[in-house]
Amino acid sequence: MSPTRDPYPYPRYENENTYRVKEVQNVTYRKPTHLAQQEDPWYRLNATPTLSSARREVYYHDPEAPSDSLDFHLKTLYNHHEGLLKDRNETLFQRETYTENHGRILKNRKKEPLPLEDEKTRIREWVCPQRISIHSINGAIMSHHSATTNRGYSRKKDGGYYSI
Repeated sequence: MSPTRDPYPYPRYENENTYRVKEVQNVTYRKPTHLAQQEDPWYRLNATPTLSSARREVYYHDPEAPSDSLDFHLKTLYNHHEGLLKDRNETLFQRETYTENHGRILKNRKKEPLPLEDEKTRIREWVCPQRISIHSINGAIMSHHSATTNRGYSRKKDGGYYSI
């Protein structure tokens, strides 16, 4: 009995026996490749290294990078007096990971300056001029559940339940 379901993914992969020749379009360019690559944007993109590629170069040297395990442990944020008995992974947190004032460039991004606070963006908080006890039920939201009587269930004076 042969299965009715095709076990191979769609679209089917082609091999030497089932290869179908597809039409190739010939695109003609104005300049040869070796001359076009010497102009912008190709030359600029090729000549400007990323931080990652610059760090992989032979002559790259970072004086702030830890040279061994001891330097790595000494540069951690862990303070034995403030964070006693922390987990082992928490004792190895580095300054570059958790703070912004480390003075190193980690990504090819410019830091955007923080916008100045104005009246529209400032968050306002209402402060009640009177100090009301948190245990007072005056001004509470009406509900049929109330913490003051009957384990949270209470009725109105006329015998009905509070409605939301």
